[in-house]
Amino acid sequence: MKHPTILLIEDNPDDVELTLRAFREQTLEVHVEVARDGAEAIECLAADSATHDGQWPPHVILLDLNLPKLSGIEVLRHIRSHTETQRLPVIVLTTSNDAQERSRCYEIGASSFIRKPVAYERFMEVIKQLGIYWTDINMPPPHAERPYA
Repeated sequence: MKHPTILLIEDNPDDVELTLRAFREQTLEVHVEVARDGAEAIECLAADSATHDGQWPPHVILLDLNLPKLSGIEVLRHIRSHTETQRLPVIVLTTSNDAQERSRCYEIGASSFIRKPVAYERFMEVIKQLGIYWTDINMPPPHAERPYA
């Protein structure tokens, strides 16, 4: 059985664990792939469906901005500059509260910009709501729809 795939691009192990826990606790079943730096994210996005058990490309990308090797901004530029990935929803999920950085992300093509909540309960709730909206409520463009059963 295939489930919507989320690509989580995050280098902080605590945030990765909290995000995975939030997805496990929600009622939707999702498959989460994790890339722990910008270079790994680019590699992951270049892979084909067979590499990811047929659950690729991702339904949505959660992108941290402060990443090693390549920044989140560089990853976002890469995503938007390639035909295969340019229409994928990219949610910037970051600790940054910088208005210029937020503007730059939207100019490059971020679908959403969310500041990571500091409080545990709020963080969990935000991640659960992201999962529900982007994998169940939101309807992707017709060419991007994937059969989930």
